[in-house]
Amino acid sequence: MNQTIILFLRAVIVLIGIMVIAIMIRFPLTEGRAVNLDLFSIYSDPFIIYGYVVSIAFFVALYQAFKLLGYIQQNKVFSLSSVKALRTIKYCAIILSVSIVVAVLFIVTSHDKNDDPAGFIAIGILTTFISVVIATATAMFERTLQKTVNIRSENNLTV
Repeated sequence: MNQTIILFLRAVIVLIGIMVIAIMIRFPLTEGRAVNLDLFSIYSDPFIIYGYVVSIAFFVALYQAFKLLGYIQQNKVFSLSSVKALRTIKYCAIILSVSIVVAVLFIVTSHDKNDDPAGFIAIGILTTFISVVIATATAMFERTLQKTVNIRSENNLTV
């Protein structure tokens, strides 16, 4: 793959990570309940802490995608390291989708009667769908790559 494309994709991954961190820092301050609260009360909210803990899986997946691009750059795409990176991305996407569903269920069951959770539910459904699509695609890529690695190792043994 062209080095410029790999460099561009790596830059996109880094920018996505920076944007998500900025949103995670800024969003709790702009939320409606946070208007009259101090910083400690805002960032010690259990739902905000849950979001930060769940985001670890997102950042692990970003890091694995960054590593996978490194393997592609080094022409090591048909290796067990690439398969392991894809497997980790798949598990992170599954963890994210389950965690988002849990958060949506929590909001649906515990929201204030004067609050309308429709926007959060819509975003939750969309991000869950995206996570499931990513998990499915990486599972297919992982399976194909694993078969290729197995065939390649068998061919190396017969030569």
